[in-house]
This record gives sequence, structure tokens and C-alpha cells, in this order.
Amino acid sequence: QLQVVESGGGLVQPGGSLKLSCAASGFTPDYAAIAWFRQTPGKEREGVSCIPKIGGATNYADSVKGRFTISRDNAKNTVYLQMNSLKPEDTGVYYCAVKLGFSCSPRRAEYHYWGQGTQVTVSS
Repeated sequence: QLQVVESGGGLVQPGGSLKLSCAASGFTPDYAAIAWFRQTPGKEREGVSCIPKIGGATNYADSVKGRFTISRDNAKNTVYLQMNSLKPEDTGVYYCAVKLGFSCSPRRAEYHYWGQGTQVTVSS
């Protein structure tokens, strides 16, 4: 059984940075894609970024392009989300999710394994 654990959230001032980590344990096949979603109060959970375990294609939501960078360390079964120039609207619970298959998808229903989430608060 694949398990996913996020870490790295916290409180940061506007303009600051945070780096989130997503560690997968258990069965972690090469044919997988790992995504970050976030949920803010009153809104649906939205996709932020995604990276396949194999290959170079990465996806970003328009709202985070140029500020967030997703990366992976397959030897550690870990995916990172470097978040720079944070804004108050980036506040929310960030979830890591894994889908089987080589390509990313914006659809939540395609992700089979989810972490518990980590809170990110951007406030002065």
C-alpha cells in the first residue's frame, strides 16, 4: 500500500518562501505522477503543480507559474514544492497526491493516494 506524507508547511510573511516535501512509502511504481493540490476556505481543491516520476514534463497552475517549482528525488521517493514570492492568496492546506500512470492530470478523481495535508499560511 502506498502512503504519502507531506511536510514543510508553516506561517510565512508575504514575499517569503517555503519548501514543501512529499514522501512516498510502500509500493511506489515508476509509472506514477505526483501532484500538489491546495484547498482554501470556500473554494474547491485545486491543482497547483504536477511532475511524473519518469520524464521531464511538469505542470503548473497559472496562479503559481514563475513562483513555484516542483522537483523530485526518486532515490528518496520524495517530491518537493519550492514556493517563492508567496502571497496571502496562497494560504491553504496543501495536499500531495499520487496517480498511477505516466502523465499528470488536473482531475482530482484520477489521484488514488493522498496525504493528510500541510497548512501554509501567508500573512503579515
